[in-house]
Amino acid sequence: MEQSHISFEQVVSRGCGLDVHQENVVATIRGDNLQEQTRTFSTFTSSLKDLVAWLEESGITHVAMESTGVYWKPVFNILEPHFELILVNARHIKYVPGHKTDRNDSAWIAKLLLSGLLKGSFIPPQYTRELRELYRYKRKVIGQRSSEYNRLQNILETANIKLSSVVSDVFGISGWSMISAIIDGEQDPMILANLAKGRLKIKKQELILALEGNLNEHHRFMLNLSKAAILQLNELLCQVDNRIDQYLRKWEEEVKLLQTIPGVQKQTATAILAEIGTDMHAFPNQHHLASWCGLCPGNNESAGKKKSERINHGNSSLKTALVEAAWAAVHTKESYLKRRYYSLSVRRGKKRALIAIAHKILIATYFILKNRVPYMEPDNQEWLKKRKQAQINNYLRRLRELEALPPSQ
Repeated sequence: MEQSHISFEQVVSRGCGLDVHQENVVATIRGDNLQEQTRTFSTFTSSLKDLVAWLEESGITHVAMESTGVYWKPVFNILEPHFELILVNARHIKYVPGHKTDRNDSAWIAKLLLSGLLKGSFIPPQYTRELRELYRYKRKVIGQRSSEYNRLQNILETANIKLSSVVSDVFGISGWSMISAIIDGEQDPMILANLAKGRLKIKKQELILALEGNLNEHHRFMLNLSKAAILQLNELLCQVDNRIDQYLRKWEEEVKLLQTIPGVQKQTATAILAEIGTDMHAFPNQHHLASWCGLCPGNNESAGKKKSERINHGNSSLKTALVEAAWAAVHTKESYLKRRYYSLSVRRGKKRALIAIAHKILIATYFILKNRVPYMEPDNQEWLKKRKQAQINNYLRRLRELEALPPSQ
């Protein structure tokens, strides 16, 4: 069906549809007392400012664009102060028939915008977006440091230095002192073992055996490279942490409230605020937030048959932080989340139970940020009462089954 044959009720008076690419932006304007026009602009800042001027001259109030990779971000940042922007997930209009060129794409987006048929993606305010960038960058740096730790450990194993067999934390104070001494040229296992601190001193004989290896100049060179990289990444992490702390000063109360949830520490609270901010009015309810994050079961039913209930991709950064918090929560003594985890894991398995706990933490987060109240632990006595009654019912059912069995011959 051709687009020209499709008619919709107009909701927006004047709007613009943008088709964004790496090097250019195709813009189509439509609306009341406005002739449809399509123009192409480059993605250079000066050209985007010309786009803003053209849209303002045309009386445009709403602008819609597809979320194409990262190319939409500079366009969004320049247009944000001037218009009401709607960022649309590309899959919502991917299969719309009848548009084969960029010009038709922008015209179709403009038509859907005026008809009120576009569903905008959640875009947090600039302050939150900046914190999000810092947090995600920090995660990347931590991943790089972990890679360097593994690389250094592999070099030690290649040189037959079995430090990890004796020391629980190779990169703790004692282990790092020994590694630094090895890089500086020390080979005597006795001298290296004497660098042990604290309780590690009682393992001195084992350390002597573990530190007697087959280290050559090449190994020292590679170890020195990894050490330098680790120190550099540690310095980088300090700078990022200081910057994140500056942003969190605005949300000190929210950080404290979120940490009342079992398993949620400052790191998780930072992840939550960086990904969703503090304004929960952006989500209609807690279920929309869970769906956006990707922590609710899929709803896939056809012909009366339920198919896969796998969770969707959602926000992987926030999902990872919440699952880590869930794992910490299930190791918290006398908590509702721990009891709920073990109850679910028996029926649904450990992985699904962990996702369910992450979902509950997210739901608690929604109401904490919305109502500005701390986390309240459910009544333990009520749970114990239900648990006791469930056990009684289970034993009674088992007794009735035994009574129904025929007497043994």
